[in-house]
Amino acid sequence: MSLKALPLTQSDVRLFSGRSNLPLARSLAASLGIRLEETHFSRFSNDNLFVQLGASVRGRAVFLVQSLVPPVSDHLMELLMMIDIAKGAAAREIHAVIPYFSYARSDKKDAPRISITARLVADLLRTAGASHIMTMTLHSPQVHGFFGVPTDPLTARGLFADYFRPRQFSAEDTVVVAPDVGSAKSAARFAEMLGLGAATANKTRMSDDKVQIGGLIGRQVSGFRRALIHDDEIATGGTIVELSRLLLDHGLEEIYVICTHGLFLRGALERLSDVPQICEIITTDTVPQVREPKNPKLVVLPTASVFAGAIRQNYYRQSIGELFDFGADDLDDSP
Repeated sequence: MSLKALPLTQSDVRLFSGRSNLPLARSLAASLGIRLEETHFSRFSNDNLFVQLGASVRGRAVFLVQSLVPPVSDHLMELLMMIDIAKGAAAREIHAVIPYFSYARSDKKDAPRISITARLVADLLRTAGASHIMTMTLHSPQVHGFFGVPTDPLTARGLFADYFRPRQFSAEDTVVVAPDVGSAKSAARFAEMLGLGAATANKTRMSDDKVQIGGLIGRQVSGFRRALIHDDEIATGGTIVELSRLLLDHGLEEIYVICTHGLFLRGALERLSDVPQICEIITTDTVPQVREPKNPKLVVLPTASVFAGAIRQNYYRQSIGELFDFGADDLDDSP
């Protein structure tokens, strides 16, 4: 029997979820063949949060699922309390499964008197009692080094590649485009998986929702008719809209937008959908998505199989590098 088919022992494993992404947690439980245990949440009259895990964790391997999506602070506090509860109740090991780690954007001190919040949150998770962190596609890869416990940053590139392979896009007419230098390495790996070339734009961020794209791109995309824009996350969509305009100015006719974490804040999804040349917007369920008929361009790929595979590998003490059919090099250098 292959490792992927080995079951987890319900009596030895507990899976709980916070309130941020219950659909993904339920899918994960189904993929693992175990029960998603109940977690009880309420608030006291003074607005303090109350959390209670609904099953015994003593001596067990505990997996806690929580995406840091809005309201981020509430969901972070829920996760910290769940970890602390499991620690205080004598869990054998505590795995925090954080499909979207939003604070990966706060990775450096680029202004006076600010917090490097990614490092702070990593410290809080360790202090609360997490023995292992599992996440997907950190906005800044160096955030991996902020964690003081073993951390597996997984990738959705294989899911995206599997989605596009049946299209058989040609390297003669299709190019993968990274919106900035920070996402260039990941985009290049994705392009290699499809046998395509890659180009990189030069993005300057003016504010949280304002960017300027320049530098690229003319010679890198000249002669292509189709672009696959590959990014780690989309919040307001400003970067993708500006980049799409630039690509269209250079003669491209079709654009596919790909991102692991689709936040789509402040009408971003509608703005992207309104660009006629954007054929599809492909994301995953690390951030909960509402399927709306008015946004037929949105495609949501499930990640439960990826997280379930990583959980099995960890439970059976196997290398994470053997997890995916599409190769160990696509695990963002996970151990």
